[in-house]
Amino acid sequence: MNNEIRKYNVRGIRGATTVDSDNADLIKGATEDLLKQMITINNVSTDDIAAVFFTTTSDLSDEFPAVAAREMGWDSVPLICGHEMSVPQGLKKCIRILILWNTEVKQKMIRHPYLRNAKNLRKNDNEFEAS
Repeated sequence: MNNEIRKYNVRGIRGATTVDSDNADLIKGATEDLLKQMITINNVSTDDIAAVFFTTTSDLSDEFPAVAAREMGWDSVPLICGHEMSVPQGLKKCIRILILWNTEVKQKMIRHPYLRNAKNLRKNDNEFEAS
């Protein structure tokens, strides 16, 4: 039996994407694409995910984005959905994800993907900076 205890930090991986309309299949598809991108570029194992927060803008309500994660087999990962603040000039039909990840990777090394129209949330082309 291995009695070694490893210390991990909880780090955040942010990402966002958009859909063209409030449609369950579009919401699930965009969410799945973003989740796959987030875990692939950061080499994340789902066993190391502490929890995932999903938010949508208030114009999306046809499906919970977390359904996409469950359909991907994320059965033991705690998931929760909510709505973003309704800011008049904010990006519409937007899905945001925050993965809380138990890892030894330094926060500044984590990559945060922004897909589709959510690329407009970036301050510049730096993949570490977004609003």
